[in-house]
Amino acid sequence: MQVLMRVLVSTTLLLALSGVRAQDAAEPADVEPRAEAQSEIEKGPVISQFRENWILGELRSLRQDMMEYRNQMNLLVTDRELEVADKAMGYATNTVTYFFYLIAGAASILALVGWSTIRDLKDNVRVYAEKEMARLTSEYESRLADLERELRKKSRTIAENQEEIERTNEIHSLWLKSTKEPSAQAKIEMYDRILELRPDDAEALAWKADAALELGEQRWALSLCDRVLEVDEENSHALYQRACAWSGLGEIDNALQDLEAAIQASETLVRHARVEEMFRPLRNLERFQALVGSDSDPAVPD
Repeated sequence: MQVLMRVLVSTTLLLALSGVRAQDAAEPADVEPRAEAQSEIEKGPVISQFRENWILGELRSLRQDMMEYRNQMNLLVTDRELEVADKAMGYATNTVTYFFYLIAGAASILALVGWSTIRDLKDNVRVYAEKEMARLTSEYESRLADLERELRKKSRTIAENQEEIERTNEIHSLWLKSTKEPSAQAKIEMYDRILELRPDDAEALAWKADAALELGEQRWALSLCDRVLEVDEENSHALYQRACAWSGLGEIDNALQDLEAAIQASETLVRHARVEEMFRPLRNLERFQALVGSDSDPAVPD
């Protein structure tokens, strides 16, 4: 119940935050855009630092509660399986014991009527009981071995989930720190630390390319965008950054081609392309004007 209440509270906060962003985006912008390339995080509405940290803390706490709940369920299921196995072993032992008594009684009756001696019946019953016990022991040893393997597997899963939680918390902390760094070089260091924890993080590679463009490293940014697009061909952020890199290198056709693909994937990039300094060599081209339009065109929704 506590986890459900946390989910409801977090969902309400996210909806309220989305409403604030939509209201801020609807107001006309009176400030001229910066000359340098800006990241999408820096261009968004300014959110109270306390509110942002509190929301991230609530989301982190929710993930940890969900993981602890899953671990408790795994432990509960394991306890139930051990209890069932113990009851089954007791039932098998009682069954063999009662069967032994039944055979002994029958042997006594047969000895009395002259079919066999008590010693022969005793030996036969002992041999049969030993075989039956050996069979049951082997069967339950196999079941216990399977249960032990399953327990080890669940233990590894729990340990891996715990490591993933710690890794995710550290990555979120690095993302938050990167938004506060004033220089592109400091941001690149943060993105490198994220990539050390999660090498296939496409978003970190795309933002690292954005920082490389701020440093004037067009070919470096181009290489980073290529790595992202090898995994996700329709990543609009990587396509936009690669278009900027092509424009900086003077590759007009490649720049226009990537810009067109980026706008098709995300129409919100039109507003950024109109004021992007990296696209200065393209602004007088008819194809570029056809892609981004003009400031008098209807506003593109955020």
